[in-house]
Amino acid sequence: MGEQSTMPAARGGAPLTLRARKPGYAVMQECLAIQAEAPERSWWQRFVGRDPLHEDARSWYKGAQGERQVAAELEALGPEFTVLHAVPIGKRSTDIDHLVVGPTGVFCINTKNHSGQDVWVGGRTFLVNGHRTPHVHRSVQEGERATALLSAAAGGPIAVQPVIVVAAERVRFGEKAPAAVTLRPEQVGAWIAGLPRVHSDEAVRFLSMLAEERGTWHVDAVVVHDTLRHVQRFERLERDIAAATARRRLLRRGSVVAGLAVPAGALLGFWWATAAAALAAAG
Repeated sequence: MGEQSTMPAARGGAPLTLRARKPGYAVMQECLAIQAEAPERSWWQRFVGRDPLHEDARSWYKGAQGERQVAAELEALGPEFTVLHAVPIGKRSTDIDHLVVGPTGVFCINTKNHSGQDVWVGGRTFLVNGHRTPHVHRSVQEGERATALLSAAAGGPIAVQPVIVVAAERVRFGEKAPAAVTLRPEQVGAWIAGLPRVHSDEAVRFLSMLAEERGTWHVDAVVVHDTLRHVQRFERLERDIAAATARRRLLRRGSVVAGLAVPAGALLGFWWATAAAALAAAG
């Protein structure tokens, strides 16, 4: 009979592992904290489909959706890959959106949801609708930080490659290669799986074990497992937003039909009046 683990449990009885963290955990947390300040909609606002999302929570909401989309793509990676989400790093609330450990390497993935916008990337420059952002700089820094922490835990140099995954209307690249690999959500899984092998199966198991431990990345080694509560609240918000959107569409269609009905009714009345006058004249 194998030895029983003596590893301590975290608060709430959760195991000391980051596997329990769901994608978008940190941004969902921020979104829901802001959303809690949103005033309750009146019955009329609900009837007309007013958007329930607090304006200040909108960017966090989009960020959470982006992380969940990328996570779905990463799920296609085989069992030889370990995929972690919302990995806390450092001393504060900063986190790595997704961390992948596998035979082709270790990757820290930073997701950016710029849906409906135009993105241009070259070197360390990342433009969104022509405006400069620090996305590449921060992603490179995140990779360097993750490399230092994982190497310290492993007792030897382990490279962590930064990757930016961006959802956008259009993504264009300059002549200079991006300092951090930049991909669309649908490309990331195949790209990671298609790279040459750099780690043995034994090394992958060892690095995965280290990566799952919060203490590898954060000064607070305790995992607080309230993921399910946040996911349930976020999905409820998603349903409320979808219902409001459907309500607005329904009312818009109704107003169009009503608008068409008025001239159609007037035309029909004119036709009957004309026909009646013609019959009277003929009689």
